[in-house]
Amino acid sequence: MNINTTAPLSLPVLLLNLGLGVGVSLIIAWYYIRYGNSLSNRTHFAAILPMLTLITLLVISIVKSSLALSLGLVGALSIVRFRTAIKDPEELIFLFFALAMGLGFGADQRIPTLGAFAFIMLFLVGRAYFFQRRKATHNLYLNIQVMTEQTGINIFAEVNEMLLKELTELDLRRLDHVGQRLQMTYYVNVTDESKLIKIMNVLRNTYPESSVSLVEQSNLLGG
Repeated sequence: MNINTTAPLSLPVLLLNLGLGVGVSLIIAWYYIRYGNSLSNRTHFAAILPMLTLITLLVISIVKSSLALSLGLVGALSIVRFRTAIKDPEELIFLFFALAMGLGFGADQRIPTLGAFAFIMLFLVGRAYFFQRRKATHNLYLNIQVMTEQTGINIFAEVNEMLLKELTELDLRRLDHVGQRLQMTYYVNVTDESKLIKIMNVLRNTYPESSVSLVEQSNLLGG
């Protein structure tokens, strides 16, 4: 077998694969922008996904026709070093997704690749819909700080009574009483944001020198 023999590359087939690669990679990029959870610039990152798919597709289309080119590609990749760190696992997943589409179309496996793409996208859309419905419930840390000359026990009981009028569940996570400062931290689940506004107004009217803050649990490290 002559490893230097190169099979001709069909231009119509290559254009068809490139067109399919553009289509699926644009859908992947749109999904990542719309439903991605990365804190980085998703629009900027998504712009590279179509290019990654097309470049991978072109490389595979060329090297598959020649064993010599395939061996040359292995040698070339062995000296390439990618220094850019991927800090978000979600970015890495979508990079592999775009890369897999390029590999599939580059190998002329159009039907299996399209089938896998449809299955993965259905899974991702279903997952996004599920998490979007879960976000209707806000998991929050409610921090209340009250300055008072009364005993901490009385203030703590009064605050609990106020909160239970609006919230069905109340989970105390921390209680600090230092001098005239009483600080309470609760973990709450809220479906109606208007209740939070009402709670804050009641606390401010009852304790004018109080401070109230809300922290979403998903924004905490490890949350």
